[in-house]
Amino acid sequence: MSNIGSYEKRRENFSWDIAKEVLGWKEGEILNIGAMCSDRICAQGKGDKKALIWQGFGGRQKTYTFNDLRVLSNGYAGFLQNLGVDPGDKVCLFMDKIPELYISFLGVLKMGAVAQPLFSAFGDESLEVRLFSADTRVIFTTRKHVKKVRKIQDRLPALEKIVVVEGNPDKLKEGEIFFRVEEFPVEDFNVYESGPETPSVLHYTSGTTGQPKGAQHAHASVWGQALTSSWVLDLKDDDVYWCTADPGWVTGTSYGIIGPWSLGVTQCVLDSGFTSAAWYRFIQDNKVTVWYSAPTAIRSLMRDGEELVKQYDLSSLRHLASVGEPLNAEAVIWSEKVYGLPFLDTFWQTETGSMMITNFPGMKIKPGSMGKPFPGIVAGILDLKTHEPVTEPGTVGLIAFRPGWPSMFREYVKKPEIYRSKFVGAADDAQPAELRVDESLWYVSGDRASFDKDGYYWFVGRDDDVINTGGHLVGPFEIESALVEHEAIAEAAAIGKPDEVNMEVVKVFITLNPGYEPSDDLELNIMNFIRKRLSPLAMPQEIEYSKKLPKTRSGKILRRYLKALEWGEEVGDLSTLEDD
Repeated sequence: MSNIGSYEKRRENFSWDIAKEVLGWKEGEILNIGAMCSDRICAQGKGDKKALIWQGFGGRQKTYTFNDLRVLSNGYAGFLQNLGVDPGDKVCLFMDKIPELYISFLGVLKMGAVAQPLFSAFGDESLEVRLFSADTRVIFTTRKHVKKVRKIQDRLPALEKIVVVEGNPDKLKEGEIFFRVEEFPVEDFNVYESGPETPSVLHYTSGTTGQPKGAQHAHASVWGQALTSSWVLDLKDDDVYWCTADPGWVTGTSYGIIGPWSLGVTQCVLDSGFTSAAWYRFIQDNKVTVWYSAPTAIRSLMRDGEELVKQYDLSSLRHLASVGEPLNAEAVIWSEKVYGLPFLDTFWQTETGSMMITNFPGMKIKPGSMGKPFPGIVAGILDLKTHEPVTEPGTVGLIAFRPGWPSMFREYVKKPEIYRSKFVGAADDAQPAELRVDESLWYVSGDRASFDKDGYYWFVGRDDDVINTGGHLVGPFEIESALVEHEAIAEAAAIGKPDEVNMEVVKVFITLNPGYEPSDDLELNIMNFIRKRLSPLAMPQEIEYSKKLPKTRSGKILRRYLKALEWGEEVGDLSTLEDD
């Protein structure tokens, strides 16, 4: 039986207290995410249930029950206490998607410290920026990545302990600690009695709009993450769930750890790189039922075609969702044709902590739309100049939300002025704790969109990505969506190029599908194709072919980088730029 009900009824009768009912949590019980995702599930009699099915390179597999999570996370928590780590200290998790990453995350929270997961592909400079900013005290890493830490440790005065969680202990340098948690399981641990506002997870923004910022979340985030996992991802007790995101990004923790495990749901993790065939085989072998992925990956699956899909049994799938970038209408239509299920787009951010605008299951899907605000979320579109809410459908403005949802970030670490600037109407001396509960304010997301007469939201672009051509604002997503409908085009990025007459004109960068090569005939074909789909203002004036588009490691196209190169400007922070 599905968890979902009528979208309208959910909104009418909504209270965040429903999350407590969904989780079976009662007032007076401890509110600690680490314990809620392990100890509490065991107390419900599900200790022997599979919690994690992990597969690495070469097909290596490991399986962990919820009781394994409980005992091993206790081991990490006890180890940190013995190191002298205090509640509130930052503990960085810098490793690939190995089981140690997921289990240590729970252990850090259990003893009251703040978990700081960072993407393992970061270079030493990117790592340094984030560890220095957070005053990180301990880092868990692996033999593969410890060399990066060694390069920068002398420039990190707060970093006291480097802990390697796998590999050969004989290869460590003086002062480094080897810890294999399986050798030190802890049956009973006195979990730190955190409250709703106790700091929990510190995530750094991907840097698509400048220097990365540390968004601090609190243990109350579990209410939003659990409820959206139940209602939007429709996770049920017998599901096998796969979130493809790395916990170095907020999706990988909110919906790759906290959401499913707080509901006692079995999840799978694949840590062996991307190929379409490997992904399909993983779904087939593990009988995945719910799949949460990203547009970049979906477009790659589309590029590899329908015939490959037919080689695998994907009949276990019952629900698909997407996150990270807006999902093109073509991808939604394609997935419904090929898998028999549409990918449902979800919109949210590092700062929001959980889904904000979604295609709610059971609701009519409009391919290319972000959907509608999640029940309990008050969303609006603000006028670009006055910052007043717009009322006319189709008007492009800034996506904004009234403060007060439980998964909202509590601050930007050491950046109170930037935090305050995210709230329209905030007083100059307003404190973060006041801002996040003041429902007279608007939190401004930094993205532009419009809504239609039915209340569906339509993404336009990042506020600083929008193209101003002749005084008319054009969103890159509209252009890119039209381009990827062409059979030759795999991916596209649109930017504004300087123009003496029109201020800017549209330039696009495209990658081609296998079997296509750049040519004058192809370019003419593409231009004729999109001329029928776009207004004259949105028509590209120049096409540049590329083998690969620059992206963050979380899969977002870095238009800022392309635009800076085109305009001859500084490219800014590129610490999250995907490696070649």
